[in-house]
Amino acid sequence: MQFTLEELPVPFVYAKHRVIEDCNLSFASLFGYKRQELLGSGFHLLYPRFADFLRTGEMWQTHMSHHKTYYDERIMRHYNQTEFWCRVRGQSSHADDPFAAALYNFEPMNRIVEPKHHQLTDRQLQIITLVAQGKKNREIALEINRSPRTVEMHRAKIMQQIGVANAAQMIAWFERKKIEL
Repeated sequence: MQFTLEELPVPFVYAKHRVIEDCNLSFASLFGYKRQELLGSGFHLLYPRFADFLRTGEMWQTHMSHHKTYYDERIMRHYNQTEFWCRVRGQSSHADDPFAAALYNFEPMNRIVEPKHHQLTDRQLQIITLVAQGKKNREIALEINRSPRTVEMHRAKIMQQIGVANAAQMIAWFERKKIEL
């Protein structure tokens, strides 16, 4: 059995050098666009801030090489400017240049985008997301291209800012942000 990209019932996009070459209606609908509006557009259009687009690109460039499948969870931006959490999985067809041609699957998540009243930085939100995925400091450090000690310092600052005493409480705080179904 074979399917075209358009026939897939989940949000998929095919991109070259982070420019959308093709996507299905499910992907366009997830972001509130018409399919034709996205074709030829850069992914930066779908991020809350350009810095998020750059930071994510650095991580994916490092971790998606050699035909590896890579995933992360991140906040994306809808056409109407609302933000939502999304799990993204991607794989490149080029071992040495992950962005040359890649296929990505976007899965919306039932997690509330918390207003910035907690004053966590984007990097701290990224680290708490990776901690909630069960990743250790060393794994997080490799993923974000920082030292394990830097990750430890971020975690300590996060726990202080949100008023928790340990990693389990930090993860529980993060998980409470999910929408109750």
